[in-house]
Amino acid sequence: MTANASAGVSHVSDTARWVAVYRAMESERPDAIFHDPYARRLAGERGEAIVGAMPRGRAWAWPMIVRTAVMDEIILRCVRDGARTVVNLAAGLDARAFRLDLPSSLRWFHVDFPDVVDYVRGNMASERPRCDLHWLAADLTDRAQLDAALRRAAGEGPALVISEGLLIYLTPEQVGTLARELASVDTMRWWLIDLGSPRLLKMMAKMWGAKVAAGNAPFRFAPAEGTAFFAAHGWREAEFRSTWVDSLRLRRSVPLARFWDVLGRLRSKTARQEMLRMSGVVLLERNT
Repeated sequence: MTANASAGVSHVSDTARWVAVYRAMESERPDAIFHDPYARRLAGERGEAIVGAMPRGRAWAWPMIVRTAVMDEIILRCVRDGARTVVNLAAGLDARAFRLDLPSSLRWFHVDFPDVVDYVRGNMASERPRCDLHWLAADLTDRAQLDAALRRAAGEGPALVISEGLLIYLTPEQVGTLARELASVDTMRWWLIDLGSPRLLKMMAKMWGAKVAAGNAPFRFAPAEGTAFFAAHGWREAEFRSTWVDSLRLRRSVPLARFWDVLGRLRSKTARQEMLRMSGVVLLERNT
C-alpha cells in the first residue's frame, strides 16, 4: 500500500498512527526528550500518510510531543507513589509498557479495539515488556465491554487509569458515563487525561475538523467548566500541567515562543489563566 492510497483518517483508531509519527519524530532527534524506538514501526506508511494529509501536520507535532513527555513523567511518579496496576484505555499504539523503566511486578492492561490490540501485539511479539503486560480487547463505548475490562483490571490497587487522546472524541454523556464507571471501582485511585478548552476545540476543528469528521472521528469533548466537569462524576483535579508552560520547559513549542509568552504576561490575570489552561495534561484523583 502506498502512502497516497492510504491518506486520511478513516476511523478514530487511525489517530493513534498519527500521534505515533510524532513520537517517532521526537525519538529520532539528537536531543530527544523521550525515546520510543517502536513508534516508527507501529505508525507505518499509514501513519506517515495521515500526517501528510493533515494541514500543517508536522508543524503541530509539538503539543503531542509535550503531552507524551509529561504523561511519562506523571506515570512514573504514580508508580513510585505506589500504583500497582495501570489501565491504559484506548491505548492505541502506545508502547510505554515496553519503553518505560517500570517494575516487573506492575500489572499493565493495554485496552483497545480488537483489531488495534491484534496489530500492536503482533508487531511487538518479538519484544519483551518491562512489566506484567495484559492485552484486553474492548470497545469502550459499549457499557458491557467496558465493565468487563474494568472487572478484569480491578484486582490489585491502587490503580492508575490512562486515557490519552481519548476523551476529545467522546460526547459529554459518554465521558460522564466513563468517569462514573471508573469511580465505582474502589482500586482506581488516579486517572490521567488530556483536556482542551472550547477555544482550543474551535481552533482544532477549523484546522483538522473536516479531515477527522470524514473518518467518523469528530472532535467533541472540551467542557467549558474544565476539570470541574468531573466533580459530579466522582473525580477531582489533583494536578493540571499546562501544555504551554511545559512546552517552554521542554523546549518544544512554537517559533518565537518566549516572545509570545512575554506578550501573554501583559494580559489580564484572567486572560492569562485562560491561555494557560487552554490545553493540558490532568491528573484526576477519585473522591473518597
